[in-house]
Amino acid sequence: MDYSVLVIHLLGAAVWTGGHLVLALTVLPRALRLRDPEILREFEQGFERIGIPALLVQVASGVWLAWRYSPDPIAWITLADPVSAGIGLKLGLLVLTALFAVNARFRVIPQLSAETLPLMALHIRAVTLFSVLFVATGAYLSRGGF
Repeated sequence: MDYSVLVIHLLGAAVWTGGHLVLALTVLPRALRLRDPEILREFEQGFERIGIPALLVQVASGVWLAWRYSPDPIAWITLADPVSAGIGLKLGLLVLTALFAVNARFRVIPQLSAETLPLMALHIRAVTLFSVLFVATGAYLSRGGF
Protein backbone atom coordinates (compact mmCIF):
# COMPACT_ATOMS: atom_id res chain seq x y z
CA MET A 1 0.00 0.00 0.00
CA ASP A 2 2.80 2.46 0.84
CA TYR A 3 4.33 1.88 -2.58
CA SER A 4 1.06 2.54 -4.42
CA VAL A 5 0.43 5.75 -2.49
CA LEU A 6 4.02 6.87 -3.13
CA VAL A 7 3.63 6.24 -6.88
CA ILE A 8 0.39 8.24 -6.95
CA HIS A 9 2.12 11.01 -4.98
CA LEU A 10 5.04 11.05 -7.43
CA LEU A 11 2.72 11.16 -10.44
CA GLY A 12 0.95 14.16 -8.92
CA ALA A 13 4.32 15.80 -8.33
CA ALA A 14 5.36 15.12 -11.93
CA VAL A 15 2.24 16.82 -13.27
CA TRP A 16 2.29 19.76 -10.83
CA THR A 17 6.01 20.48 -10.94
CA GLY A 18 6.45 19.65 -14.61
CA GLY A 19 3.53 21.88 -15.57
CA HIS A 20 4.92 24.77 -13.57
CA LEU A 21 8.38 24.34 -15.07
CA VAL A 22 6.88 24.44 -18.57
CA LEU A 23 4.87 27.51 -17.57
CA ALA A 24 7.81 29.34 -15.99
CA LEU A 25 10.45 28.43 -18.56
CA THR A 26 8.57 28.53 -21.87
CA VAL A 27 5.08 30.04 -21.62
CA LEU A 28 5.82 32.92 -19.25
CA PRO A 29 8.86 34.28 -21.13
CA ARG A 30 6.82 34.36 -24.34
CA ALA A 31 3.90 36.13 -22.63
CA LEU A 32 6.29 38.69 -21.12
CA ARG A 33 8.14 39.24 -24.39
CA LEU A 34 4.88 39.78 -26.31
CA ARG A 35 3.18 41.52 -23.36
CA ASP A 36 0.20 39.21 -23.94
CA PRO A 37 -1.70 37.94 -20.87
CA GLU A 38 -3.89 35.74 -23.09
CA ILE A 39 -0.95 33.36 -23.50
CA LEU A 40 -1.03 32.72 -19.74
CA ARG A 41 -4.83 32.45 -19.63
CA GLU A 42 -4.77 29.89 -22.42
CA PHE A 43 -2.16 27.77 -20.65
CA GLU A 44 -3.96 28.09 -17.32
CA GLN A 45 -7.28 26.85 -18.75
CA GLY A 46 -5.67 23.69 -20.07
CA PHE A 47 -3.36 23.07 -17.14
CA GLU A 48 -5.98 23.58 -14.41
CA ARG A 49 -7.88 20.50 -15.61
CA ILE A 50 -4.98 18.26 -14.62
CA GLY A 51 -2.87 20.50 -12.36
CA ILE A 52 -5.42 21.11 -9.61
CA PRO A 53 -6.44 17.43 -9.33
CA ALA A 54 -2.73 16.52 -9.28
CA LEU A 55 -2.16 18.94 -6.42
CA LEU A 56 -5.14 17.54 -4.50
CA VAL A 57 -3.82 14.01 -5.01
CA GLN A 58 -0.43 15.16 -3.71
CA VAL A 59 -1.97 16.71 -0.62
CA ALA A 60 -4.07 13.64 0.20
CA SER A 61 -1.31 11.13 -0.49
CA GLY A 62 1.26 13.39 1.20
CA VAL A 63 -0.72 13.52 4.43
CA TRP A 64 -1.15 9.74 4.32
CA LEU A 65 2.58 9.22 3.75
CA ALA A 66 3.50 11.73 6.45
CA TRP A 67 1.29 9.88 8.91
CA ARG A 68 2.96 6.58 8.00
CA TYR A 69 6.50 7.92 8.38
CA SER A 70 5.91 10.18 11.40
CA PRO A 71 2.59 9.44 13.13
CA ASP A 72 2.84 12.37 15.56
CA PRO A 73 1.55 15.56 13.84
CA ILE A 74 2.97 17.67 16.67
CA ALA A 75 6.44 16.49 15.58
CA TRP A 76 5.73 17.90 12.11
CA ILE A 77 5.33 21.36 13.61
CA THR A 78 8.10 21.14 16.21
CA LEU A 79 10.52 19.60 13.69
CA ALA A 80 11.41 16.94 16.25
CA ASP A 81 13.59 14.82 13.95
CA PRO A 82 14.86 14.91 10.34
CA VAL A 83 11.79 13.18 8.90
CA SER A 84 9.38 15.41 10.83
CA ALA A 85 11.41 18.46 9.77
CA GLY A 86 11.02 17.44 6.11
CA ILE A 87 7.28 16.97 6.59
CA GLY A 88 7.09 20.35 8.31
CA LEU A 89 8.96 21.96 5.43
CA LYS A 90 6.55 20.41 2.93
CA LEU A 91 3.59 21.70 4.94
CA GLY A 92 5.15 25.17 4.99
CA LEU A 93 5.64 25.02 1.22
CA LEU A 94 2.00 23.94 0.86
CA VAL A 95 0.84 26.96 2.88
CA LEU A 96 2.99 29.30 0.77
CA THR A 97 1.69 27.70 -2.44
CA ALA A 98 -1.90 28.12 -1.25
CA LEU A 99 -1.34 31.77 -0.29
CA PHE A 100 0.19 32.62 -3.67
CA ALA A 101 -2.51 30.65 -5.53
CA VAL A 102 -5.38 32.34 -3.69
CA ASN A 103 -3.84 35.77 -4.21
CA ALA A 104 -3.30 35.05 -7.91
CA ARG A 105 -6.81 33.64 -8.38
CA PHE A 106 -8.70 36.43 -6.65
CA ARG A 107 -6.47 39.50 -6.99
CA VAL A 108 -4.01 39.13 -9.87
CA ILE A 109 -5.79 37.08 -12.55
CA PRO A 110 -9.03 39.13 -12.52
CA GLN A 111 -6.91 42.24 -13.19
CA LEU A 112 -4.46 40.52 -15.55
CA SER A 113 -3.23 42.84 -18.29
CA ALA A 114 0.01 43.68 -20.04
CA GLU A 115 0.79 46.04 -17.17
CA THR A 116 0.20 43.42 -14.44
CA LEU A 117 2.10 40.62 -16.18
CA PRO A 118 5.23 41.21 -14.04
CA LEU A 119 3.18 40.64 -10.86
CA MET A 120 1.76 37.43 -12.32
CA ALA A 121 5.30 36.42 -13.30
CA LEU A 122 6.34 36.80 -9.66
CA HIS A 123 3.53 34.47 -8.59
CA ILE A 124 4.39 31.92 -11.27
CA ARG A 125 8.08 31.93 -10.41
CA ALA A 126 7.37 31.62 -6.68
CA VAL A 127 4.97 28.66 -7.07
CA THR A 128 7.42 27.01 -9.47
CA LEU A 129 10.23 27.40 -6.93
CA PHE A 130 7.99 25.99 -4.20
CA SER A 131 7.09 23.00 -6.38
CA VAL A 132 10.77 22.25 -7.08
CA LEU A 133 11.47 22.52 -3.35
CA PHE A 134 8.60 20.08 -2.74
CA VAL A 135 10.37 17.56 -4.98
CA ALA A 136 13.76 18.18 -3.38
CA THR A 137 12.27 17.76 0.10
CA GLY A 138 10.53 14.58 -1.02
CA ALA A 139 13.87 13.21 -2.22
CA TYR A 140 15.33 14.16 1.16
CA LEU A 141 12.54 12.26 2.92
CA SER A 142 12.86 9.22 0.70
CA ARG A 143 16.50 8.96 1.75
CA GLY A 144 15.59 9.24 5.43
CA GLY A 145 17.23 12.65 5.69
CA PHE A 146 20.83 13.51 4.95
